[in-house]
Amino acid sequence: APLYERAIAIGKKTLGPEHPELATDLNNLALLLQAEGNLAGAKPLFERAIAIGEKTLGPEHPDLATRLNNYAEFLRAQGRLRDAAPLYERAIAIG
Repeated sequence: APLYERAIAIGKKTLGPEHPELATDLNNLALLLQAEGNLAGAKPLFERAIAIGEKTLGPEHPDLATRLNNYAEFLRAQGRLRDAAPLYERAIAIG
């Protein structure tokens, strides 16, 4: 996690807080935190990565579909199927 956190800090500084590459780093850190069992730390990172993707890439971008799917998997793993379903549906619609 420290290397991802460092990459995010550098990305914010050099690329800006709304850059698509930063969203990728946030998504990857969220996946790592999820794997480590840090669900409280992962959730806002997934949400921020999606928000950046929607704003910078648009609602139909494949990278956004990946992030939506990752967050849906995160929610599904916690038994939050009702919350996960619309995210899966959006990801599938994007392709």
